[in-house]
Amino acid sequence: MITVKQFTFNFLEENTYLLYDETKEAVLIDCGCITPDEENTLSGFIDKNSLTLKKLLSTHYHFDHVIGNACIFHKYGIRPEIHRGEKNVHTPTLNMQASKFGISMSFEEIEPLRNIEDNEEIHFGHSVLKALLVPGHSPASLAFYSEADKLIFAGDVLFSGSIGRTDLWGGDYDTLIKSIKTRLLTLPDETVVYPGHGPSTTIGAEKTDNPYFSSQTSTKAL
Repeated sequence: MITVKQFTFNFLEENTYLLYDETKEAVLIDCGCITPDEENTLSGFIDKNSLTLKKLLSTHYHFDHVIGNACIFHKYGIRPEIHRGEKNVHTPTLNMQASKFGISMSFEEIEPLRNIEDNEEIHFGHSVLKALLVPGHSPASLAFYSEADKLIFAGDVLFSGSIGRTDLWGGDYDTLIKSIKTRLLTLPDETVVYPGHGPSTTIGAEKTDNPYFSSQTSTKAL
């Protein structure tokens, strides 16, 4: 059974998730720690609980979700894994992305270890995550789904009562809506959604209460 430890890091209050099971093997999703205190909070939890960090997964390459990758690489020797459509020669650098938010800092970029494919299974301990390609917020966002534990880590694709913005590089509104409806809202209603910002929700709650989908349903019905 997967245990989820959530951290909220950096100036954009990004959710970083540490997942582990009874074997003490762990994976980290969207490492956004930036200050020494945040880095120590994360590594301190890993060390205190005697966890073995096996993988560093990225839902997408927006700077607030990957600025902690350098910390993890230098401390644990682990490189991030991401979809090939997110990190390529056309991807804005982290510094370029941050400047759009009025942030002038120098961030170290860690090249990915490898690319994750759509529907690929990611194993750690006795647990399995399935990578789901959900573009629209960014060119090739991934969500990581545990069917056994009914959990999904959605990055910035789906939030409680909202959806990800589509005005940043590689974003497209129609693509995002299609991704959510075909890849996420088709999951069991009891599936818990852990988003990249803000509180968790469930698939069932978003199907009935999220205005982006309830309003579309009402419009079509008319």
